[in-house]
Amino acid sequence: MRTRLLPLLIVLMAAVLLALGLPLAVSVAAAQQQRVVVDRIDDTARFAALAQFVTDSPTGSDERRETLNKELARYYGVYGIKAGVFYRNDRPMANAPTNWFLPKTGEGRDAFNEALFSRRSHDPEQVWPWQRHRLVVASPVIRDGDVIAVVVTDSPTGQMRSKILRGWLLIGAGEIAAMLIALGAALRLTGWVLRPVRVLDATTHDIATGRLKSRVAAAGGPPELRRLARSFNEMADNVEDVLEQQRAFVADASHQLRNPLSALLLRIELLALELPEGNEEIASVRTEGKRLAQVLDDLLDLALAEHAEADLRLTDIGALTAERVSSWQPLAENKGVRLAGTCPATTAWADPVTLSSALDAVIDNALKFTPEGESVEVKVASNGEVSTVVVTDGGPGLSDEDLARIGDRFWRSAGHQNIKGSGLGLSISRVLLAAGGGSIAYAHHEPHGLRVTVTVPRTGPAS
Repeated sequence: MRTRLLPLLIVLMAAVLLALGLPLAVSVAAAQQQRVVVDRIDDTARFAALAQFVTDSPTGSDERRETLNKELARYYGVYGIKAGVFYRNDRPMANAPTNWFLPKTGEGRDAFNEALFSRRSHDPEQVWPWQRHRLVVASPVIRDGDVIAVVVTDSPTGQMRSKILRGWLLIGAGEIAAMLIALGAALRLTGWVLRPVRVLDATTHDIATGRLKSRVAAAGGPPELRRLARSFNEMADNVEDVLEQQRAFVADASHQLRNPLSALLLRIELLALELPEGNEEIASVRTEGKRLAQVLDDLLDLALAEHAEADLRLTDIGALTAERVSSWQPLAENKGVRLAGTCPATTAWADPVTLSSALDAVIDNALKFTPEGESVEVKVASNGEVSTVVVTDGGPGLSDEDLARIGDRFWRSAGHQNIKGSGLGLSISRVLLAAGGGSIAYAHHEPHGLRVTVTVPRTGPAS
């Protein structure tokens, strides 16, 4: 969520900074040019005052004309700005440098024509840092109310453009600093807002994976999220209480039913003594009684498994699996089933008792449903993250519908109802494995049979 929220905040902050920075940059450029234009207008006004009393005769000596020429030459020599006074017919009264004349077209001509109407240049076109334009300013020379000539200055804009660029660099540096500050504030803000969400997400995952005692720790954040955390903890407490009551009920019921069931089985045995030997009905009652006792024992084991915590240890999965295969070998030989194990040494984090029980349940089912002459294979493998024990059998297998339900409590395939079992063994194994971060999965085995994969993690709880 943070990776989605931060770009949105950054885009909004960048848009705000650009909305403020661009007009400021334009204002800086306009102010810098305006200062130059005002300075040039003052200069042209001074030259116009000198040219006002110069005689119109183009020949002969005129002290005022000489003074004007000297001022223009000195002005050009000091500032590098071309300046000249031109009559209405474009003829120069005085100019510097002497080879510079009024252009026929362009900005100089436009400014000259405007000044002929007694208007000074006041708003030349804006010059930007990337443009190499020159700045032209003109002022009229008025005598007896008539415009007799025009003072024109043609200024280079390099220095002005450099000042504009420096101003823009300062604005850019300020924008970058503001963006970094805003980014830091956004990181803190999103962290403050989303911290309770992250804690809540982690706690929800823990509860979903079976760690029901996990709770949302007190954290900062908005009041609404803190209130949500408290409500979540209250909900988790209520759910845990309900589950604990269910477990206690199953455990108590299983435990309490065993005593009357034992007494009932004893009375059945006493009753059998009064009946003829080999009575089918009494044999059926005995079988159902023993099956009920097994179901009660499995229910008690399931209740304890759901309540127990895994005792994880670094375990040699290969050695443990080889031991279980060896233990089931006599039963496999008695049934005429070939039981083979490929168990290379590999380690993983598991509860040895839990893993042994799960392997016993899986191998027992495989031998139970595999006909004589077929084989059951047990293979151990591992990668960088998990270790697996894969048990494949040559039995009839299951349909896709049955495959989706295998492992459910009390569920048994319709074709296997006559085979001994309560339908709780794999459920107990799944619960015990999940408590330690493991899992059990089922799939088809070609050409026929079932493939069961028991998975345990190779990384410890601390990691």
